[in-house]
Amino acid sequence: MIHVVAVITAKPGQRDKILEAYRANRPAVLAEEGCIEYTATVDAAGMPASKGTFGPDTFVVVEKWATLAALQAHAAAPHMAAYGAKTKEWTESRVIHVLEPA
Repeated sequence: MIHVVAVITAKPGQRDKILEAYRANRPAVLAEEGCIEYTATVDAAGMPASKGTFGPDTFVVVEKWATLAALQAHAAAPHMAAYGAKTKEWTESRVIHVLEPA
């Protein structure tokens, strides 16, 4: 199994626009062969800010894929290219961590 932690930072005030596009694209991702999980997360409400807090412009996508090949197919999927093009102007940075069980 492959785990992905994608840290997406929006330009100030643009996170909701990116999350709206993410939500519209999510069903297509979940339908991909080998997709086990594809979930957007944000800092938990009610928790005090800390060194580990991402802040109001960042969200984290937690993904699980059955195989590396499935993840690679996901990265090349037309709906992901369309999502990237749609959100490009709202995005400050993306850091993608691709992990496997230890």
